[in-house]
Amino acid sequence: MHETKNPQLTPELYQYVLDHNPPLDAVQRDLVASTQETFADVAGLQTAPEQAPLLSFLVMLTGARQIVEVGTFTGFSTLALARALPADGRLIACDVSEEWTALGRTAWAAAGVADRIDLRLAPAIETLRALPEGPWIDLAFLDADKGGYLGYWEELVPRLRPGGLLVVDNTLFHGDVVDPAAVGSAAAVRAFNDRVAADDRVDHVLLTVADGLTLARRR
Repeated sequence: MHETKNPQLTPELYQYVLDHNPPLDAVQRDLVASTQETFADVAGLQTAPEQAPLLSFLVMLTGARQIVEVGTFTGFSTLALARALPADGRLIACDVSEEWTALGRTAWAAAGVADRIDLRLAPAIETLRALPEGPWIDLAFLDADKGGYLGYWEELVPRLRPGGLLVVDNTLFHGDVVDPAAVGSAAAVRAFNDRVAADDRVDHVLLTVADGLTLARRR
């Protein structure tokens, strides 16, 4: 059994990480606060604060112009992705909730990136299946219902251009993925991780960022 080199993430160390990352701007901070106030019971669905600058960084690193996001919630991750796009870039955001995404629409407009975002309210699997075939997606971010991960993966990977990046959130699922008897969402994520590890179409890494983050690069 390997021993982790990760230090215990105390509140003080977590704050240190946030303090040494690019800070959230005023629109992002307002969106986080609005989400916590308006949707307190499900605010945990929002992407972790430290992941926003990471997503922006990955867009810039890959030079992405065509992005697909599966699972938008109140649009925090969408905002991070869209702000890093060039002016002629496009982000297709998939969600099913008009109520949740309404907060996002307000924030995207305030940030001046609404014209880069194409929000599609429908079951994500239907939206993905209707997308053009062939490799054209530069970057995809998957953070939606865990039971749908395998289906979303199979629609996204063939549409990734060679060298394109697929970023998947919650791939440690609160640590429950280590349990062979896991059920529900934990079992779905465990099966998804096994599929990714066996998929010879991609190179991948699973990172201990937030609740687990998988990066998969199309070969």
